[in-house]
Amino acid sequence: MAQFTRSGANRSEFIQTDARKRDYVDYKTVDSLRRLMTPNGKIYSRKRLGVSARDQRMIAQAIKRARYMGLLPYTSATL
Repeated sequence: MAQFTRSGANRSEFIQTDARKRDYVDYKTVDSLRRLMTPNGKIYSRKRLGVSARDQRMIAQAIKRARYMGLLPYTSATL
């Protein structure tokens, strides 16, 4: 039987905990968020990242906030 390994990012790299013990993803950490996206700018799936549905929603929200603030591009395509 083949042994499968998770090639996704480590949860502790991008999910942080505040003083009230709540998890959050900081939209200002652009380098860690960029690793959660394809070179074309799409967000990787839950299955590829190996995170829960709740964590995936937090990641998506942080990436969208960073895009809105101009920290991340919407796409890498140049027209």
